[in-house]
Amino acid sequence: MPQLYFDNLSISYELIRSSRAKRLRLEIRPGGFLTIITPQTLSEVHAFHFVRKKSLWIKKYVQKLKDKNPPLLGKSNRKDFLFHKSAALSLALSRLAHFNDFYNYTISKVVIRMGHTRWGSCSRKGNLNFNYRILFLPPALRDYLIVHELCHLGEFNHSQKFWALVARTLPDYKNLRQALKAY
Repeated sequence: MPQLYFDNLSISYELIRSSRAKRLRLEIRPGGFLTIITPQTLSEVHAFHFVRKKSLWIKKYVQKLKDKNPPLLGKSNRKDFLFHKSAALSLALSRLAHFNDFYNYTISKVVIRMGHTRWGSCSRKGNLNFNYRILFLPPALRDYLIVHELCHLGEFNHSQKFWALVARTLPDYKNLRQALKAY
């Protein structure tokens, strides 16, 4: 995972290019992860220049959140869901586009939900559903979740064929699956 360094503080970050973003946005997730969301037309140099200008703000909030555990599935409130829904959709669409370049499946619709028991699901109509809390997962677990649901478009079960599809882009899927269950 890429790192930013501010004085003696190392911060994990993810850069997301979104067709829906109208301006550059920074989000700090529980655990101290920084997400940089940019419009697709904005250069990376401009994005990182903005990050440098906001370094004091970033350090302040990352240090507060470094020791906190990310929220788990369970009770959530509508306010949190509505606040994070668009960022979760941008993230899901971005990662789906990345992995679907390889798989080339037809996705009907992507929906962000406020579930209490599931991270994601796939319908027979080709709709992919994700819990808005996908935002709070470490990037490797997010990718596992995205690939898992995407592969259901090719195999609508958990057969050996399905797991072979997942392994094509995530050979370490067994460890990632266990890590997600532990979350």
